[in-house]
Amino acid sequence: MIDAREEKVGWALPGYDDKDWSGVNTASFSLDNLAATFNEPVRKHETFKAIKLITTPKGEKVIDFGQNLVGWVIVKVRGKAGDKIVLSHAEVLDKSGNFYTDNLRAAKAQDTYILKGGGEESFEPHFTFHGFRYLRIEGYPGEINPDDFTAVTLYSDMEKTGEFHCSNPLINQLQHNIQWGQRGNFLDVPTDCPQRDERLGWTGDAQVFSRTAAYNMGVENFFTKWLKDVAADQLSSGSVPFVIPNVLGAGAAGSTGWADVATIIPWNLYLAYGDRRVLEEQYPSMKSWVEFMRGKSKNDLWNTGFHFGDWLFYSPDDDNDGRAAVTDKYLIAQCFYAHSTQLLINAATVLGKTADANSYTLLLKKIKDAFLREYMTPNGRLVSGTQTAYVLALQFDMLPESMQSSAAARLADNVKDYGYHLTTGFLGTPYLCHVLSRFGYTDIAYRLLLQDSYPSWLYPVKMGATTIWERWDGIKPDGSFEAVTMNSFNHYSYGAIGDWMYRVVTGIDTYEDGPGYQHSRIAPHPGGQLTDADADLQTGYGLLSSHWRKAGDSLLLDLVIPANTTSTVYIPAQDGGLITEGGHALGAVKEIEVAGVEQGHLILKLGSGKYHFAVKQ
Repeated sequence: MIDAREEKVGWALPGYDDKDWSGVNTASFSLDNLAATFNEPVRKHETFKAIKLITTPKGEKVIDFGQNLVGWVIVKVRGKAGDKIVLSHAEVLDKSGNFYTDNLRAAKAQDTYILKGGGEESFEPHFTFHGFRYLRIEGYPGEINPDDFTAVTLYSDMEKTGEFHCSNPLINQLQHNIQWGQRGNFLDVPTDCPQRDERLGWTGDAQVFSRTAAYNMGVENFFTKWLKDVAADQLSSGSVPFVIPNVLGAGAAGSTGWADVATIIPWNLYLAYGDRRVLEEQYPSMKSWVEFMRGKSKNDLWNTGFHFGDWLFYSPDDDNDGRAAVTDKYLIAQCFYAHSTQLLINAATVLGKTADANSYTLLLKKIKDAFLREYMTPNGRLVSGTQTAYVLALQFDMLPESMQSSAAARLADNVKDYGYHLTTGFLGTPYLCHVLSRFGYTDIAYRLLLQDSYPSWLYPVKMGATTIWERWDGIKPDGSFEAVTMNSFNHYSYGAIGDWMYRVVTGIDTYEDGPGYQHSRIAPHPGGQLTDADADLQTGYGLLSSHWRKAGDSLLLDLVIPANTTSTVYIPAQDGGLITEGGHALGAVKEIEVAGVEQGHLILKLGSGKYHFAVKQ
């Protein structure tokens, strides 16, 4: 609350008499975990004017700003001294069109202003922020002028680095929602949600989204700073808390897929930015987490402790041959145990820690052997026949190569059996389309991406979402809501599909031998009835672009490769004679090296420059 009548005139000027102010209390704190911050500060960014003033069925006055955002509202008002205005914030209206705040739980999300009178006054809060699209106005003196209300966004001052656009407007809105979910939750720490009584740095949410985040914005400083917090709050046992900063206590730690933030984000940052310092600084934390899992394992099998599992998976009434998306939590734990061990091996290799690399390579084999003994039948079936089980087993290479194609076929059949709907939760969803594409099912991955009925990425878009929802059905088809105990409409985790859109649809990726896109890979996968798709990424070397479009019986591919980098490009065609660059046959362009053919793609080696390829279909 701000009471303008209590304002101290001239309090910030020299000579102000502050004798009646209370003094400063000093206290001592441990400096053991004190680290200088160097990430970008939180600043004001975009502003939004009201798009509509609504009188709800209950008779309340509500402004719609058109975008679910995080920040606050600046209000201008004239009135008498003592007039009190109460502004309440909400993400959605209910199916009757009334202001809805039940999902905020105990959070009031209100700003109260008391006027001093005597002319136009302007109010905005300074010590809070809200997640909202709608603003309820109570006590406003006189007629409400929507132009007197301006919504201001707040988020860490990260540079926008990536953009994705295609011919499908629903996918473009999905990309918009992914970006705004990131803006709204990257406020100094990666919060799970901005609107309710939570706003915590959940580790699982952050790790699943980290690679997508690095496409959309420059998050190197943001995550590097937060990883220092991860290491600072890591328990002496090596266990990593559910949330960072850890406000839940020492017992809230050690869940698979959440604690693996200690290995996953450092490696993703290294890939995205090519700076080995993040691996150097986080290596003790990475190793400590892997050792925690090893210590909790028996015969190399980690099947103890509490785990969230495939959080918020799709759970129907189990009327589809018994294959609902309930994935064994210890199967998931074993997969992430292997994955974190592999990432530790990767980091050790980069840092020249040969002994560690060799030691953990031996451990990794034991982890995977234990997985096969415990979770796979002799005929190659997993004990959990879910999408997430097969996705994680394939993504993390838990299966012998001879069994991978049959496992991928089972995954594809599962997706088909659910009517081309996903059934995955927080841990399976980020890798689902990647695994399908890796094993030759990109057509099915596209059908999942373009699915617009529940559960799917586009269902919330069709329901009017402007950010990513926490749950696949935060608003049900009949307009009712999911349980008020957990139903955020700004929760970026499922936005991890953005990584597949960048890396597969338009094909922009980086190789480990030249991280930070010093050696890029461009392998676009046209499909899904898209007629074009564009991605632009500002790397440390400059602009990297992959744009493709269909024109008659040709595929046109425009690429930009930054200076001082190289790129391996996969052109979707096998016959080099049907491909031209800048109107010339490939053999006539000396800057292009033809390196072979792989799975229907011609492989080219390119240096920096701009290229225009035409592929006759």
